[in-house]
Amino acid sequence: MSSIDDVGTDTVEEAAPYIGLLDIFVLSACFGLGVYWFFFKGKKKEEPIDIKNYNIAAPMTKAVDSSFIQKMKTTHKNIIIFYGSQTGTAEEFAGRLAKDAQRLGMKALIQDPEECEMEDLNHIKEIENSFAIFCMATYGEGDPTDNSQEFYDWLQDGTADLDGLKFAVFGLGNKTYEHYNEMGKFVDKKLEELGGERLFDLGLGDDDGNMEDDFVTWKEQFWPSVCEHFGVEATGDESSIRQYAVVVREDIPEEKIYTGEPARLNSLKKQKGPFDTKNPFVSRVQTNRELHHGGERSCMHIEFDITDSKIRYESGDHVAVYPINNANLVNGIAKILDQNLDVVFSLNNVDEEASKKHPFPCPCTYRTALSFYLDITNCPRTNVLKDISEYCSDPKDKEFLLKISSATPEGKKEYSDWVVKSHRNILAILEDIPSCKPPLDHLCELLPRLQARYYSISSSPKLHPNSIHITAVLVEYKTLTNRTNLGVATSWLKDKIPNGPENTPKVPVYVRKSQFRLPFKHTVPVIMIGPGTGLAPFRGFIQERSALRKDGKDVGETVLFFGCRKASEDFIYQDELKEYVNNGTLTDMFVAFSRDQEKKRYVQDLLKEEADKVWKLIEKGAHIYVCGDARNMAPDVLKTIRGIITEKGELTSSAAEDYLKKMQSKGRYSCDVWS
Repeated sequence: MSSIDDVGTDTVEEAAPYIGLLDIFVLSACFGLGVYWFFFKGKKKEEPIDIKNYNIAAPMTKAVDSSFIQKMKTTHKNIIIFYGSQTGTAEEFAGRLAKDAQRLGMKALIQDPEECEMEDLNHIKEIENSFAIFCMATYGEGDPTDNSQEFYDWLQDGTADLDGLKFAVFGLGNKTYEHYNEMGKFVDKKLEELGGERLFDLGLGDDDGNMEDDFVTWKEQFWPSVCEHFGVEATGDESSIRQYAVVVREDIPEEKIYTGEPARLNSLKKQKGPFDTKNPFVSRVQTNRELHHGGERSCMHIEFDITDSKIRYESGDHVAVYPINNANLVNGIAKILDQNLDVVFSLNNVDEEASKKHPFPCPCTYRTALSFYLDITNCPRTNVLKDISEYCSDPKDKEFLLKISSATPEGKKEYSDWVVKSHRNILAILEDIPSCKPPLDHLCELLPRLQARYYSISSSPKLHPNSIHITAVLVEYKTLTNRTNLGVATSWLKDKIPNGPENTPKVPVYVRKSQFRLPFKHTVPVIMIGPGTGLAPFRGFIQERSALRKDGKDVGETVLFFGCRKASEDFIYQDELKEYVNNGTLTDMFVAFSRDQEKKRYVQDLLKEEADKVWKLIEKGAHIYVCGDARNMAPDVLKTIRGIITEKGELTSSAAEDYLKKMQSKGRYSCDVWS
């Protein structure tokens, strides 16, 4: 019997006196390799290497064959349309531009930049009369959308040669955000800097105003300019063009039919991580309770169980919720169009070279399409109204739809008044124009995709590692036509109330990372400004700092400015917050009740009143966080902070502006806002 020590000792004793045959062989091999390296390998450097002679070129050929340039050549298309889209609007606009091109006798290819080798742009000049259109949305605080991040990085690199590229850009943004249409402006400027030729002026769409009007106005001027540039004569064909062909699937097995999955078939039933936008985690609702104590409004605190999902989140991240449309809307559309919702169908792209084969997961039933995949609550855009006008049996109804979908000043005003201001969704339009009976498959093609709804996470993983909390106000209002409109997600979540282990509602979710983060150093002071549900991420921040204090860590001053309407009605998380003040986690809490007195008070008023404290914290390196309304509150808060810096810092207006910009560039002034 021997041990490991015994084997080691024996080996050393036997090997010490001899040079065995194996040693001679190894030494000879090393010597041979040395001779080879000296006489042959060194000389290789002097010889030119012809890459073309090597087999490694084969994968390159395959990549080129599948490039958008090759697709354009083989399908005889001269226009490429790229979209950077976060919510689907830019992608929708790209599709509409492609249809416009077809009406003009041209052919366009629609592409997701994330799926393309954008370096191939410099080869587009090989195609006669070619040009590229970029529909680029701005996400967050001036950032590119997820699917255009790589394209942005490539342009930022600045080494591409785009001489010969002709282009046009339409940007999608929101003026309530500080970095309005940053991505559209960046792409337009960078393409020109890299040698591209601008075909038409940059278009800017404002979602806070009327994005549809901005887009229609731009493209109505863009296409005549393109026709003139290339000597193309417009055909004048205004008829509806179908991008997808309907196929009824009668004999398909049930397990092959989509039932609401965002992408992979059966992904909601057979869960497999990692979880993301195309593969959400089906979470159980642990808690759903009312936060308001009175009044007509409702605010929900909801907790999603993420146990065993391996989902990780940080305070300040967002959680996406995948809602289902209201059944009354779905059934109403089916009834008015006399359609059986349980028919299984597919919409197949008529362009075989298109990267997008279906507008949404197919095959599925019409019920599934209207419930899970299509936006039936928002106001339809003008292209939808124009296309469904063909199905009006009453000429007056057709004339009206054509008018409000036109680019004329009268048409735009009528669309704004009759559709937008009256909040008419597609069901309301079909009800109010009874002679309009479009085939449901065509309507499914025209309507945009239903998007996930994002909420600021109102918990910290340090306190709740296996659950994600959200704070959501129920959206419900009366329209000018006396209809009741409901928010898609909040009205659906309202009924997701757990009732014992046998009756636990489920909600598909996934986490989207954010830059809205507490300082890396726990000792840095923070000022949090968040009225209403703007408190949500700060609840997570406070929980995190509380956990750090319990672990014995030194934590900087933590100050909260909160606002609501009435102390007795909508002071959400009141008891929690007061406990954090009592135990020292919250250094200070200032609350403004806008309707508890004659003169309204807001968080910006509190900031002015506490200007000395705010400035003292800023001088100590405090990070300022703002969350909530982007249209009024956020700009007012920014103006107030700028005023405090000017007054208390004894700076000029321009110096105070520079000071504030430095804070923003260093991550000391962060916003998580919405409009």
